[in-house]
Amino acid sequence: MDEIAIRIEHVSKEYRLGAIGGGTLRGDLQSLMARIKGREDPNSKIGSDSSKRMGERFLALDDVSFEVKKGEALGIIGHNGAGKSTLLKLLSRVTAPTKGTISYNGRIASMLEVGTGFHPELTGRENVYMNGAILGMTKAEIDRKFDQIVEFAEMEKFIDTPVKRYSSGMYVKLAFAVAAHLDSEIMVMDEVLAVGDMKFQKKCLGKMGDAANTEGRTVLYVSHNMNTIRQLCTRCIVLDHGKLIFDGDVEKAIGIYMDLSRDESVEADYVPYIRPNWIQADNLRLCSAKFINKDVNSFYREEKIKIEYNVRYSKALETVGLRFEVRMLDGTAVATAVSENIPIKCSDRVQSFSASYDVSNLVEGVYKTYYTFFTYNEYGNYRNIDCVPGLQFSIVPPDERCIAEWDGQRWGFVQLPSPETKPERSELNG
Repeated sequence: MDEIAIRIEHVSKEYRLGAIGGGTLRGDLQSLMARIKGREDPNSKIGSDSSKRMGERFLALDDVSFEVKKGEALGIIGHNGAGKSTLLKLLSRVTAPTKGTISYNGRIASMLEVGTGFHPELTGRENVYMNGAILGMTKAEIDRKFDQIVEFAEMEKFIDTPVKRYSSGMYVKLAFAVAAHLDSEIMVMDEVLAVGDMKFQKKCLGKMGDAANTEGRTVLYVSHNMNTIRQLCTRCIVLDHGKLIFDGDVEKAIGIYMDLSRDESVEADYVPYIRPNWIQADNLRLCSAKFINKDVNSFYREEKIKIEYNVRYSKALETVGLRFEVRMLDGTAVATAVSENIPIKCSDRVQSFSASYDVSNLVEGVYKTYYTFFTYNEYGNYRNIDCVPGLQFSIVPPDERCIAEWDGQRWGFVQLPSPETKPERSELNG
């Protein structure tokens, strides 16, 4: 196993469906007595079938086997619920497999919960030492790498400022910098490059690329952004409903993923969706979203897309905005529309509001959306309070004929209005 960093053999992970622990002893006893007597759980949500499904088994991973060589950068892709995060938790020893074995050849640095342990009242400097200790670094190691961490995070001016004053981008920069400077032979990452500006994302990719190509470290990376998979990974696996369905060339893997990703749904339920670990508050949650002007998800270019959002908003904030992002199926950003102040009020009840989007400049193709709710802290820095992948939609030609003149791969996916042209001057010979 000298050339193998990780070997996974016939690994399965099974979970039991149903609630474990209700929050209070009284509630747990009420739920237990209801199950014994065959009655409805008095603490379950209205419309929930959790009591009926109690005891059912769910295979998050099903007989997965593969090897990762030393110095290899392996991409792990698949739709939501495919088993990616479960696999990384097994690899990081957060949980154990139900069946199968995992063998390691080297120390592992896990970046699944970047920023876990950051305390809002402590300064950036204090959090670097505390977070480094949580991740297994000694004080001597942190002392030696402190300047590198701060320089990488571009936080020299703010390192002695309490992190509660940081924006979401500043927070994740410092958190990633700490995790990226761990001494390990194997690095495991789950969407850690999801936030931060483009310059910082490029720096992070360069750091991870150097880890694999120059330092000979093994990198395992999960992402929904296919461009980062292309840039970082030398090999890719595709998971679908807990099974490994492809292992090999990155471009072939991305093609399979994009075929699996096509969705014709006109409504999405986000209540069970697990949010990214960099979400900083839980006082607003998007419950569902749906198209309200059509019962299909295909639109003509001259049509506007109208979406109804249902949110639960339990803590008053001065401003709540919504960022609506349009991307290609491979994760390439195409367009963004920002609503600075959405029309909702603080209430424990689910509220609805709608938004209308002009997509007339998008060319024919299939797109997916992302919804990010944000607010501003007391210091004027924005912070994200909810973020979910949105509905897919298609822009179709105005009739059944195939319009093949526009080549999106070469010309882009936003068509600008035709420019006005007029003569300015004429230079005559002679």
